[in-house]
Amino acid sequence: MALVAALLVYAAAAKAEPLSPTEGVRSTINEVIRLLNDEGLEQPGRLAQRRKLVEEAVGRRFDYEELSKRSLGAQWTKLTDTERREFVEVFRQLLSDAYADRIEGYSGEQVRYLKERIEGSYAEVKTRIVSSKFELPADYRLLNRGGEWRVYDVVIDGVSLVKNYRGQFERIIRTSSYGELLRKMRSKSEEIKTHQPKS
Repeated sequence: MALVAALLVYAAAAKAEPLSPTEGVRSTINEVIRLLNDEGLEQPGRLAQRRKLVEEAVGRRFDYEELSKRSLGAQWTKLTDTERREFVEVFRQLLSDAYADRIEGYSGEQVRYLKERIEGSYAEVKTRIVSSKFELPADYRLLNRGGEWRVYDVVIDGVSLVKNYRGQFERIIRTSSYGELLRKMRSKSEEIKTHQPKS
């Protein structure tokens, strides 16, 4: 009995062992690929369910608040807590819709994990997306939140997601307003959805 109890405690401790940055990224990517390869979820009536499951898998690894803060730049400090929560949700939805739109074109690409670098609470995982037609570098930047590594930026072929959006957001706010930025983000999200399968 004591042996069983000891084994259960050991198993619980082992399960709680935090994943390394690479293991965290790999586990999320593997889960997304598993969902995309699930023949049951490829049925026309289950595409919306598959998109939701992929969105949830990605959401468990991505730190949308940190991503939002870095992408919005100086405007972030001017927002109230309520406005920040609103922006994070609008941005999360836009990113989720854009991600879902792209993965519909998945055709068996593989991911190679090249290198991991950790500096304090920050880490970078370098990967390469490989298919029979191309190789594309994709680097994940992560922040340690309570012992869990969360992605706050992705650099694809040298282009940072955060910097790309920050440039767009700053331009819209400068030439128009923050309110117009939110309107455009919601509009873009709806535009993406209209091109996705409805079933």
